[in-house]
Amino acid sequence: MDERTRELIQTRVLKRIKDVPSLPQFVIETLKKLDDPSTSASDVAASLAKDEGLVMRVLKLANSAFYGLPRKVSSVTEAVALLGFKAIRGILLAASVYPFVRGSFAGYALDRGELWRHSLGVAYISRYLAQRMNNGDPEESYVGGMLHDVGKIVLNEYVRFGYSLIAKLTEEERVPFMEAERTVLGFDHAEVGGLVIAQWNLPEAYACAARFHHEPEALPHDEADHRSIVDRVHLANVICLMLGFGLGVDGLQYPVAPGVLERMGIKDLEPVMSEAVEILTALDEEIKLE
Repeated sequence: MDERTRELIQTRVLKRIKDVPSLPQFVIETLKKLDDPSTSASDVAASLAKDEGLVMRVLKLANSAFYGLPRKVSSVTEAVALLGFKAIRGILLAASVYPFVRGSFAGYALDRGELWRHSLGVAYISRYLAQRMNNGDPEESYVGGMLHDVGKIVLNEYVRFGYSLIAKLTEEERVPFMEAERTVLGFDHAEVGGLVIAQWNLPEAYACAARFHHEPEALPHDEADHRSIVDRVHLANVICLMLGFGLGVDGLQYPVAPGVLERMGIKDLEPVMSEAVEILTALDEEIKLE
């Protein structure tokens, strides 16, 4: 691909990022309510009532086995009362992202629903890691995992366009897929994901988790406050790829980055993998019921 074509693609990618729809205004308003300690559960429910589909998705996620509610909830008010504002905030963001990631992404060889499945898997494992290691906010980790691959919604069509060149680099020269993306397109999906999240005015921690989920050692020193979420999302993503959970064409040649296990205090990955298998198996059963 010549330099002129690459520059044209980069220009179009930047325009495409700007064209990604914002989160609905009522979702943004609800997120603000969830940050306000004076907000009641009924206030949150009333704010979400503007979109029945979103309410159903929120309830579906809230009733998942992962949250372990003592009974099935049938209203947002009840879900808020049982799970709390932090958990509902993460569930709401996950439900809001669903329309962006539920389709097929041919550029990454992901069939319909596979990007959603993978994103949800990484969210669940990220949250589990935060709980297991007892370092960091489990709900923040959940959202970081959910959003980590959002850059693929922008780059998909360009990866399809440059696929033959990207495939040649990955298959013949054993270059990691993301590095091949950068070489051919001038961007990789992690960088683009960070830009999309920033455009949505979501916390910097989520943008960092997306931007560095394949390269945690590249996290800048001035972003060190987000080190733990970046490491958790990175490890959760690698685990899901190892287990073939939402494995696309880009899912090969991504080992655990040096230093991540040590920083997280994990001496033996085997028990973590065993727990992850159970979590993802349960998640798959729930997805089949959708």
